[in-house]
Amino acid sequence: MHFLCSALTSPERSPVLKNRRLRWAAIPVAATLAIVLAGCTQAQLNGYLPGFEEGESPVTNNTERVSGLWTTSWIVLLIVGLITWGLTIWAVVVYRRRKGQTGLPVQLRYNMPIEIFYTIVPLILVLGFFAFTARDQNAIEARFDEPDLQIEVIGKQWAWDFNYVTDDVFTQGIQGQPDLEGEKGALVESEIPTLVLPVGKKIEIALEARDVIHSFWVIDFLYKKDMIPGKTNYMSVIPERVGTYAGKCAELCGEYHSLMLFNVEVVSEADYEAYVDSLRAAGNDGQVSNEYDRNLNLPGTDAPTAEEGN
Repeated sequence: MHFLCSALTSPERSPVLKNRRLRWAAIPVAATLAIVLAGCTQAQLNGYLPGFEEGESPVTNNTERVSGLWTTSWIVLLIVGLITWGLTIWAVVVYRRRKGQTGLPVQLRYNMPIEIFYTIVPLILVLGFFAFTARDQNAIEARFDEPDLQIEVIGKQWAWDFNYVTDDVFTQGIQGQPDLEGEKGALVESEIPTLVLPVGKKIEIALEARDVIHSFWVIDFLYKKDMIPGKTNYMSVIPERVGTYAGKCAELCGEYHSLMLFNVEVVSEADYEAYVDSLRAAGNDGQVSNEYDRNLNLPGTDAPTAEEGN
């Protein structure tokens, strides 16, 4: 009888305590299920990256590829983190010092299965990240065999020149100008250089720098590329959503780097043709050259020397 009473009143066997444990265990499970069942927004599915809006197509043909690599990498890393923290907490709990114990626990020099596991898994992760990154990079960097439109972008301190090579017209930009009538720090939007692109067309953009290293970054394109003096880099892209997208230089390039801004305006083909006609009507025929490239005056270039001058 005493044994039965002890069993019924024992904390280890109490129905109340069992219910409490079940309730505490159910809370994280229920929370996880609620999050999963609630579904994710477009922004969440793409790792909160710019360039995605609910019900809208991606900004470019490469946007989803970049976001897929980003979000998948984070998911894998979160799983690795959970396993690592789980094993750490498990070891702390299971091998903690109990009441009455003294001294160090039994020491082991190594455990071959665990050593192999800790070597193979990181190797698989590194090779996997490398393989998927190389695959996506090759796809994004591939140049079109026959682009519909060729454009040359020239970076300069501290603005942008745009050559519409296919249509043989150009625009020249100036750095961001303070809006004296607006809020503090505001710029005159109409003065910011604008690159106009037709939607749905294969566009190849040649990137040049006139003075120092710049970087062409269209934020919603999820893509940027360095512009290096004396070297031409290329960006191949298909804009897929009409809109205006902010761009900036992403390489510290001097005193007014923060004002080296531009916009990319993706428009219909008819609006693009009208824009080209307006440039031609304004006398912007031809192409902007690199004749003002400051680096042509540096030693070791074709600049005339003092001896040649004599």
